[in-house]
Parts: sequence; C-alpha cells; structure tokens
Amino acid sequence: MCGIAGIIHTDGPGDVGAEMTKMLQSMKHRGPDSAGYALYGEPSELVVMRFKLADPNETSDFDYNERLERNRREVESRLSKIGATVDRVEGESAYAYRATFRYEGELKPLADYVEDIRGCEVLSLGHSLEIVKDLGDAQTVADQYHLDSFRGTHAIGHVRMATESDVDIAGAHPYWAYPFSDVAVVHNGQLTNYHQWRRRLERNGHRFQSECDSEIIAVYLAERLADGTSLETAMKQSLEDLDGVFTYLVVTEDSLGMAKDAMAAKPLVLHEGENLVALASEESAIRAVLPQEIDSYDPYESEVLVWSR
Repeated sequence: MCGIAGIIHTDGPGDVGAEMTKMLQSMKHRGPDSAGYALYGEPSELVVMRFKLADPNETSDFDYNERLERNRREVESRLSKIGATVDRVEGESAYAYRATFRYEGELKPLADYVEDIRGCEVLSLGHSLEIVKDLGDAQTVADQYHLDSFRGTHAIGHVRMATESDVDIAGAHPYWAYPFSDVAVVHNGQLTNYHQWRRRLERNGHRFQSECDSEIIAVYLAERLADGTSLETAMKQSLEDLDGVFTYLVVTEDSLGMAKDAMAAKPLVLHEGENLVALASEESAIRAVLPQEIDSYDPYESEVLVWSR
C-alpha cells in the first residue's frame, strides 16, 4: 500500500520538516511500520552524511553500547584518513548519526571506506540532502530526530507497510542514489524488470544497500544526470526503460520531480500554488498543510513534471 509525499517552496526556505510530518502522518493508515524523509536544507560548503551503525532490533546485543561507540570513533577516524576535515559527528538516536565535514574528493570511495565498518550504512551524502528514516509513524520519527524544526526548500517522504520484507530501517524509504550527491527517490508500486536493471547497473560499478526497487530508480536517474542529461529527460527515459506499475518522486539539490507509468494505477494528487507545490498519494496529505480551499488534480498517465526552487 504505502504512501508518498513531496513539497517544494519555490521562493525560499520553509518549514519542510514540520510540513512533511503533517503530510505523512495524515497517511499513517497507508503504512505504520516505518517513515522516512529526504530533506533539503540550504546548500552548504560542508558535506552532510547521515549514517547508522545498527538497527533498532540490535539494541539488546551484549556489547551494543561499547561496539557503537567504538565504531563511531572509527567512522571519524576513517573520514580523517581519507582526507576529510571533520566538523562534528552527532548522535541522533541510539544508532543513527549525523556527520558534517569538508571534503573535495569523490564520494564513492569515502562511502565504501566508511561502510566497511561493521554495521555501518550511509543513508545519504551531499551538501543539502539529509535522509532520515526509522521505525514507527511519521510523528514518532519526527519527534525522535527533532525534524519539526528543520527548515529547507523541498522534501519528499514515505510511509511504509512492510508486505514483502522485514520491518527494519534497511527496508524503509527514501533511498539515496549511491554514490551520487543529493539525489533521492520514493515510490509507490513495483518494477517488474527490477533484476534486469539491477544487474545492468551493477555491471556499471554500482552497489545497492537493499532489495528495494526504489533504489534502482534513484541510481538509474542519477547516472543519467551525471552524464549531463536533464532531470526531466532522464525521467521520461525511465518511463520507457522501467516496466511495472508505479508512481515515483525524485529530488535533487534544486528540483522535485514526479513520474507516473503508462497505466497510472498508483494514485497521486497534485496542487500547484504560486510559491509552493505539494503532492501526495492522497489529497488529505496536501490539506494537512494547506487547509484552505485549494485546487488539485491527478496527473495523467506517462506524465513527468519537474519543479525547481
């Protein structure tokens, strides 16, 4: 079932953390198992890395606290060894962290080097993107990570009902397009040629953190963006190359895009205001942040739309 949502302020920063929480919480019935956010703050000279060192179900392990502290120090050490100047590494929960640092090199070797630490998974890397996801509904996750105070220009989010995999953070959306900076995706639906595209992208040198087809969409798009293709063109190409029934939202450093497959079976409702665009699986999510009378519509089949801040 699941639910997706997106919002972009085209005239400057807004309270996207609180807004996305309201949108996702209104769709709690579509997926109470986990909630996730891809939030875009003002671009910074510092690289922001969100990562986790364990899953919530591991907190009762015998050496849990000692191991996490040891591995946290190892992350900081490896960042320095690879050439990053660490600003700070902050604990966001018992197992999730936020690091900021200066770094001029390629992201792939950095992510690979850090993820070689036992239990470490990089959730996002970029100058403005921050992915936060955890178990529970949106309000639970927002309270845990203090997201209601997050200001930024755009965001996407996802509420998940675990139907084909475990209830864990690894199966939660959004997905960062490893190893590309500031690209993330959420989607509702299923790709029927998932394995074909995963093998093709792996042959190009990409690796994947999950079995989720949303991650395939993210890397597919980011690879084309890296080749100089525009976001809109890359998304239109995806509708020709990716088979299945799906609606997805993608975010880059300065844009929010949506795409529906040729069957348009997965719902999405859209409102375009003068300075704000909001879209979600249900209109109730849009009205959670825009309670006044608004116009909305359902995008058509095979439709691609992109907005920039």
